[in-house]
Amino acid sequence: MNTAPAFDALDRPPHLLLVDDDDRIRELLKRYLAQAGARVSAAADAASARKLLGAMDFDLLILDVMMPVEDGFSLAESVRKNSKVPIVLLTARGLAEDRIRGLSIGADDYVAKPFEPAELALRVNAILRRTVASRGEAPELLTFGPFSFNSARGELQREGAPVRLTEAEVAMLRVLAARPGEVISREDLAKKTGAGLERSVDVQVTRLRRKMELDPRAPVYLQTVRGIGYRLAAD
Repeated sequence: MNTAPAFDALDRPPHLLLVDDDDRIRELLKRYLAQAGARVSAAADAASARKLLGAMDFDLLILDVMMPVEDGFSLAESVRKNSKVPIVLLTARGLAEDRIRGLSIGADDYVAKPFEPAELALRVNAILRRTVASRGEAPELLTFGPFSFNSARGELQREGAPVRLTEAEVAMLRVLAARPGEVISREDLAKKTGAGLERSVDVQVTRLRRKMELDPRAPVYLQTVRGIGYRLAAD
């Protein structure tokens, strides 16, 4: 086995949860990610994963989509209701609509099988780097209408009530909040947030609008500048 690329995004070994019902793939990835310097907990199904999630904290989740009883989409969507932990989905189906579905329910990346373990390790490290690097880029507190965004904490509130965001949404909002009122191109947003594709940026913006616009169909705060990109209209 080739030497795995080392995880260097955190000042400690990242704790990963790997969920895959294929014993061979699960054990192979567990060994490889551990060799790269991660602490890895593994589960064969969603039910076992839920027990681990209830007992420990994780820096990132790697979820296989095609699992019996409860698939990875369902598990990811359930996790997103209570947590911002980054999620990578694994699947044998590389269809664009599956990727869009995964991003829409809050996944941070989507890797189609077959793939090289080194690619997965690099993607995981890139997400962890993005999560760390995006902290503190914007003014510490920015207000727009009934909303306030604390960049340092990655927290969005509406009239004092917390609004839950995924790590990908926090990264997107931090980049926009760092330059309030300025137009940021979809290409720049894709690069700075690690979204990868401009289409993925559009998906994340759509999800953010559902949480921070009174009417997502007529956005007031997260505005589209047609043909260029997006801007955050702050107070």
